[in-house]
Amino acid sequence: MTAIQWSDGAPIYRQLKERVIAMMLDGELKPGDALPSVRQVAADYQLNPITVSRAYQELADEALIEKRRGLGMYVTEEAARKLLVNERERFLTEEWPLVLERITRLGLSPQELLVAGQGKGGEK
Repeated sequence: MTAIQWSDGAPIYRQLKERVIAMMLDGELKPGDALPSVRQVAADYQLNPITVSRAYQELADEALIEKRRGLGMYVTEEAARKLLVNERERFLTEEWPLVLERITRLGLSPQELLVAGQGKGGEK
């Protein structure tokens, strides 16, 4: 895992969980990949092992990782699909309404948005 800047806005275990999820969505962690051990993450980021365990437990509860006795924690085969479905749903229900409200407030047209998006890595 890369360096993490912890914020005061959310519990550290939740920030760690979100970082692991981001790594899965970005393809840095693929199905079947092993996660670093709780002890290793705790040592690397100077965290309490209970904090790391809690983040991993939530990921396991969501069937995104699984514990293999004596081997450690591994990304499940269905993790990428589940995450994509969950993240799309969250975007559409939580983030998109706020974006749409701002677009409407600013009076932006679909054409203006498409043109602006073409120069920023959007479809060309």
